[in-house]
Amino acid sequence: MDKPPVRPSSSAPSASRPPSRGMRDLGDSHEEKLPPVEEDALTKILHAIIHFAVRVLAVLMVLVILWGVADVAYVMYQRLTIPEHFMLLTVSDILVIFGSFMAVLIAIEIFINITLYIKRDVLPIKMVIATALMAISRKVIMLDFKDLEPRYIFAIAAVIVALGVTYWLISYKPQVVKQDER
Repeated sequence: MDKPPVRPSSSAPSASRPPSRGMRDLGDSHEEKLPPVEEDALTKILHAIIHFAVRVLAVLMVLVILWGVADVAYVMYQRLTIPEHFMLLTVSDILVIFGSFMAVLIAIEIFINITLYIKRDVLPIKMVIATALMAISRKVIMLDFKDLEPRYIFAIAAVIVALGVTYWLISYKPQVVKQDER
């Protein structure tokens, strides 16, 4: 009886050189690395400008995160001090607070994406897809389904399925089947 074919493991250590300063480390073992290319002075200057811009984005994202945390605290204070139901939260209040929390968590994910880009000079595609899944999840939590058309709901469902399948495909690593030695 024939055994199913076994895919070679991509987890084997590669004997390639570490990337030079100007080369991008693609990070994923299933991607083919390009040969090193000597960069001219203009390209080096442009890379430096882009890295500076990304660092500025990281600083700005930290400010957005701090602003978001302050906003969550303010929203909670505002909802808990309403005279009609002092220290009580309604379902809509909880949803608004959850939305604020999720917005801060999405900002943190984006900050992590930025810092990974700064450290490794590569966009972490898996984490970007996970951030998009979190963002669409926030959207679904905040939706008022009474006022929506079915097409809109189906479109959001299609985006969720597409992102989920993409995340699964990126994360999928086939298991190596060990063959019996005879």
